[in-house]
Amino acid sequence: MSTETLTIEKLGQSGDGITRGPFGPVYVPFTLPGETVALAVNRDKGTVMSMTDVSPERVEPKCRHFGPDGENGTCGGCSLQHASDSLYQNFKRQLVLDALKSKALKAEVAPLVLAHPGERRRTVFTARRTEKELLLGYNQPETHHIVAISECPIASPGIVSRLAIIRTVANAMAVSAEPFRVTVLETLSGLDLAFEGIKAMDDRQRRMAVETVLRQKGIARLSLNGEILVEPVKPVIDFGGVSVSPPPGSFTQATKPAEEAMAELVLSHLGKAKRVIDLFAGSGTFSLRIARKARVHAVESEDKPLKALDFAARNTQGLKPVTVEKRDLFRRPMMASELKVYDAIVFDPPRAGAEVQTKEMARSGAKKIVAVSCNPVTLVRDLRILVDAGYRITSVTPIDQFLWSSHVEVVATLEK
Repeated sequence: MSTETLTIEKLGQSGDGITRGPFGPVYVPFTLPGETVALAVNRDKGTVMSMTDVSPERVEPKCRHFGPDGENGTCGGCSLQHASDSLYQNFKRQLVLDALKSKALKAEVAPLVLAHPGERRRTVFTARRTEKELLLGYNQPETHHIVAISECPIASPGIVSRLAIIRTVANAMAVSAEPFRVTVLETLSGLDLAFEGIKAMDDRQRRMAVETVLRQKGIARLSLNGEILVEPVKPVIDFGGVSVSPPPGSFTQATKPAEEAMAELVLSHLGKAKRVIDLFAGSGTFSLRIARKARVHAVESEDKPLKALDFAARNTQGLKPVTVEKRDLFRRPMMASELKVYDAIVFDPPRAGAEVQTKEMARSGAKKIVAVSCNPVTLVRDLRILVDAGYRITSVTPIDQFLWSSHVEVVATLEK
């Protein structure tokens, strides 16, 4: 441990300020380029003790829980509330530019599609019962300390206004002092509360939790480790006019505006394609919208989201034929010979990307491909494979749906 006075040079990929210390780079949370700070340096981590030169791009955080002086500790939900809109937006777009440059890919990058406060319909809280109270909030960065929140400017009003209700249900679910997670999804019919990490809950405790939910207003479903405990109303979300009831805790895009922006880019690029395959289809975010115009084959590794997609397609009028296939695309990718019958391919893989599957897409001859990604680093690796196979990148659009974080979504379109 040493004390150094240093100037922040730039923002790193995680949103920390980066400066150069005596033994290499030092990463300093909650700082901005140009700021001179006195630091307690421990290896490559710096903790601000005082600041002399303050960046003109520094702004007042929107939340009382943000930063090293946050109420109840340093909330890990956001990392960049202290940056001006222009600095923050340029930072996110630059993440995509830098990723493309790292693989020598040339493409025009569109302006960032902006996120706004109050748009998050899906958030994951950590909870733990103490002797005094039930803590519900976000973990402090790199610790197990839960910062109990009383507000959350990123979350939707429908979630924030029900924080007390969520806390009441979490208290009824807690069976020990061990921490657990609750994924909250705001649906058209109420909150979907999916608890994970709670063990050894007996029948009496389950009944108490169910009774607690039934006494509350605005809760559509309660589940534990994927098992539905009670469902007063079926949770419903809308995918382009198609109603879907997703399984407990399943993946959905974090904000509706970001989802709609992605879908618009996907549909625009597909144009008049008649047969489309949607890989990593989930519960049908893109498949069900595409089915308004084209036949769709939806491929997904998890059974429950696929069944939700299939049920929605079968019970919605005006859609083209939708077929589904349960398949682990990491262990058994769709082969080029299977992909040849499709005019276009859409793929939206997890953060690890889809390297093996992309190699098969590259050999498929499909005229159009749309790549949707939450990780620019793995996205550009996969794009490089496609470009080397003769595809041309026609657009790259960064989309912000994790406000004041270092995460950015990207939609890239390609043609053969």
